[in-house]
Formats: sequence, structure tokens, C-alpha cells
Amino acid sequence: MRLLITGGAGFIGSHIAEQAVASGWTVAVVDDLSSGRRENVPANARFFQCDIRNLAGLQQVFADFRPELVSHQAAQASVSVSVREPVRDAEINIIGSINVMQCCVQAAVRQLVFASTGGAIYGEVPPGTRASLATTPVPQSPYACSKFAVEKYLESFRREHGLKSTVLRYANVYGPRQDPHGEAGVVAIFCNRMLAGEPVSVFARKTAGDPGCIRDYVFIADVVKANIAAMQGQIPDAVLNVGTGIETNTLQLAEQLKLILQSASEIRFGDIRPGDVERSLLDADRFQQLLGTATTVPEGLQQTARWFREHPRI
Repeated sequence: MRLLITGGAGFIGSHIAEQAVASGWTVAVVDDLSSGRRENVPANARFFQCDIRNLAGLQQVFADFRPELVSHQAAQASVSVSVREPVRDAEINIIGSINVMQCCVQAAVRQLVFASTGGAIYGEVPPGTRASLATTPVPQSPYACSKFAVEKYLESFRREHGLKSTVLRYANVYGPRQDPHGEAGVVAIFCNRMLAGEPVSVFARKTAGDPGCIRDYVFIADVVKANIAAMQGQIPDAVLNVGTGIETNTLQLAEQLKLILQSASEIRFGDIRPGDVERSLLDADRFQQLLGTATTVPEGLQQTARWFREHPRI
């Protein structure tokens, strides 16, 4: 298998690259290193530094590497950044993705796997329910809008050009190597701050002081499993929710990590963040049917905390 991973120097992409290399695949990574790290790329993978907004540069990468499969992970991934900079979000997430699709068509790529968002695309998920594929997406932030737009472009490219694709709607992904310095990735942020003894903030769901927003937190190993399975043709669905189906609020997350890390960090309470939905929870029954039971949050947090303790970052 010849696999090209966009955003492969980032958190999710580098884990996919690692697993693909370990499976004996020929792997290349394309990344502009705006948020990814060169050291995240496996030694046995080729590396191309290129911005996906640069169509000519991307076409050269495809011509050079000649991928059979593409895992498209490159994105502007912060909801709050998308609210502040919607044009930048659209340029990266929509225009960049169209560039990737065009290159896939030109290179006769067999399968494209797209990293979408289950955590944002469904909008508010009412209490007592989980968002399934039958749930009508109600994207509220520019980030969610851009991801949903790309899903629709993929449908068009499938119809017009025969480009085969699988859409993976991720819940809130966490795990080793996640960047703790951005605005996305609350688990990484909490680990980093708690290990330094710094306070952490629980942003409000409705009012400051409440337990914070409810999310479905999915461990990176399960996201990698879904990507590899999709590229191997083991997911017949055009779209798949990738999550646990179990809700966790931000305060629960903070308290679990504080206990695991034996941290003295203060837990503070902040206001509502622009663009945040109050409750997001996925119906992950189909994921479990195809790929088995997802990693539990307590087990995933243990593995993540262990990695951050062993890899302190400045």
C-alpha cells in the first residue's frame, strides 16, 4: 500500500503514519509544519513540506510519491479560531480539501479517507440522546460548517469523478502527542498545566461554575483503527461516527486527570467560549459493530497522562 497522509506531522496524522509504517506500508507525509512537528513523522516515512492550499505544490507531491491511498487529516482544527478567523478556516479546510480531492482524481487514488467532525457537525445534541447518522447535521461554528461542506464536496467528487471516499466523523480525540499549546485538545492542555502545577479552566456550559460542556472523548488508538480499516476497505459505510457513545463533562475530565497525575493544580471556572456547543455525544454503535469496543476514558486518560509525564514540553 502506498499511503499519503496530509497533516501527517500532526497529532492524529502522525499516529496513523506510525501504524501504517509498522504494518509495512509505504508512507509519505505532507505537512506545512504550522502546527505539526517534524519529529512526529516516522523515520521510515517520506516527508514533503507543503501547504495544502498550494495546489501546484500538492500536485508535485502526488506526482512524486504516486499514492494509492490518501488519509486527509490536515485542517484548521480549532472552533474558537474559526470564529475569530472564518476566512482562514475556509481557505484551509475547504479550499485545501478541494485541492486534495483534485489531486486524488488526477492521480487515480483508490481511496480517500476524510477526517470530519462528529464533535461539532451535529450541533446541540439534546439530553438523553446521541447523534447518529440519521441526525441532521446542524453545524454552528465556521469550523463545523467547513467540515460539513467538504463532506458534500466529496459526494460531488464521488458522483462526478468516481472518487471513492470514507468520511470519519471524529468525536473529541485525545491521546499522546496532542499539542497542549493550542486552543483545541483539552486533555493535552490539562495534562500540560497540571504537570506544571498551573491552574486549569472549566469553561461554562450555561453559566460559570457549572461542570462545563459535555463531550464524547475518543482515544487516538481507536481513531487510527478506524482510518486503517477504512483504507483497507473494511468499512462499507460512506460515513462513520468514531466515538465511544459515553458522555463526560469538562469537570469530570479535570478531576480524573488531577487524580491520575496527583496534581495540586487549582480547577477554576470560566465563561462560555464562543462557538462551543453545550452537549455533543455520538451514537457509536456502528463503530463498535465494525471495529470492537472503544477504549474507555479512564484507560485512555491513564495512557495519555503517562505519556505527558514522560515527555514534558516547554
